[in-house]
Order: sequence, then structure tokens, then C-alpha cells
Amino acid sequence: MIWLCFTLVLSFTSVISDQNIDSSHIRVFPGKDQSVAGVFQVSDLNYLNQPQYSYNASDARSLCLSLGVNIASKAQVQEALTRGLETCRYGWIDEHLAVVPRFKAIPNCGQNKTGLVTWRVDVTKKLDVFCFDESEATAQLKDATTDSPSDRTDFSGHTQSSSRAASSSPTSHSTSSSILSSSSSTPTIDYRAEPAPFVGSSQSSAGAKAILITSTCGLFLIAIIILAFIKLRRSRAVSTDIKQTEEYIQTVEWTSEEKTEKTEEAAQEDERMEDERMEDERMEDERMEDERIEDERIEVEENAS
Repeated sequence: MIWLCFTLVLSFTSVISDQNIDSSHIRVFPGKDQSVAGVFQVSDLNYLNQPQYSYNASDARSLCLSLGVNIASKAQVQEALTRGLETCRYGWIDEHLAVVPRFKAIPNCGQNKTGLVTWRVDVTKKLDVFCFDESEATAQLKDATTDSPSDRTDFSGHTQSSSRAASSSPTSHSTSSSILSSSSSTPTIDYRAEPAPFVGSSQSSAGAKAILITSTCGLFLIAIIILAFIKLRRSRAVSTDIKQTEEYIQTVEWTSEEKTEKTEEAAQEDERMEDERMEDERMEDERMEDERIEDERIEVEENAS
């Protein structure tokens, strides 16, 4: 039972450690708390602080869960694209597909295609990952509904004009992303993104639950140890009492044997003394008998003379 609880403690400890992502090793695009429709892209950073493809399909899903969010679906990334999300790096999505959202066709970004460019690749291929924070998506949707009709019209028109053709001029945000992404032969992420962990409300809730469960299990383990210690103390006390009882019984037996031996010795001594007394009496009787006979002989001799 103790080993089972210890194993659970280690398991929940590993869960908690997974919740705490080292912010120096990942980069979030568009940036911390700046997701588009709740979608953001996570890249791994090498020792030169440059993004590198590091996650297979399984790792990608685990990474999003460790950040307290879910891996994004194709529909969610498509929605983020219509709201202005554009990258130049492939990332895994929920359908085990690699995608890259593009407004402008560039040879080294998304195979010179526009829209949500998909790439069906082996699940062991290492890429980035698109995560989805439902709470932030809801908040952004709520903010969008509070905008004026003219603002919504302008945004819609901007989106349509951005995706109409590869040669058309995209928005200022898309242009800056395209310039940054085209500066290298290898697809790169927008370097305006902050290297920081993305923390959602579900992450804090999961962390709190894990801490609560770990604390409960730890207290349970401590209680088991205390009970085992008390039981061991009682066992030792009982063993001590039994040992003392055995020693007392042995002492009583030894005392009884000693008394018996002394009684036997006393009886033998009394018997020896009695034998000596009777021997003395017998010898005294013999001596007196000899004296009597001697006296009679003397008397006879005197009478005879």
C-alpha cells in the first residue's frame, strides 16, 4: 500500500512538472496572450534561440495539454486564418495533419500556396504545433461582438482582400510577417513573438487539482507511515512485555529450583546429622556396655578371691 501511494505521488509529481514548461525553450506565436481566435503556434528553440522543428504528432498533443490547452483542429486554424493568422512554419493539428496558414504565396512558405496549406506527413515527422485556448477564443469572440458594424465591415473587407490573390497587398501585419519569413531559406516564425509560456485558465485548474491530489496522497502516505510506526512500536512493546514475562517465569523457575535444591540439601544434612547422632548414641551404648561388663568381671574376680 505504501509503495502504491509512493508511485501515485511520483506520477502526480511528473504531471505537475509537465505543467511547468521552461519558457526559455519555447516560442509562442503571435505572442503571449495574443492568440488569434484562440489559436497560437508553439515552436521549440535551439541553443542559438532559433526556432526548430521538434515535435511529432504525439509530442504536439502532449505539449498543448501541458500548457493547459488542447491541440487545435483544422476548423479552428481555418477560423484563425480568416481572422488574420499567418505563419511560415508547419504545425501539427488534431487531425494528424501538418498545416500552415498563408495569405500571400511565397516559394519558401507553404509550397507557394495560399489559404490553409495542408501537408499529410508521417506522424513521426517533427514540426511545430498549433494549440487552441477555448477561454481566450470565447473572450475574443465576445470582444468582436461589441465592435461597431463599421469596424466589423472593415475587418471583413480586409480579410477578403488579403486572401483574394497572391499578388494583392496584404495587411500591415501580414506584410511584416511575410518579410520576416522570407528572410531565410528555411521557414521561420515571426520574431516578434515572445518566448513565454502560454497559460490558460484550464492549466491553473489542472495544476491546482494535481497539487491537491498530490497533497492528499502525501498526507495519506504520511498517515500510513505514522500508523506503521505506531504498530511497530506496539509490536516492540508487546515483544518486550513477552520477553520480560518469559524472563520473570525463568527467574521464578530458577528460584524454585534453587529453593528445591536447598531444601534437598537441608534434608540431606539433617539426615546426615541424624545418622551421626544415632552412631554416637550406639557407640556410647557400646562403651557403657563394655564398662558394665568390665565392672562385672572385676566384681567376680574380687568375689572369687
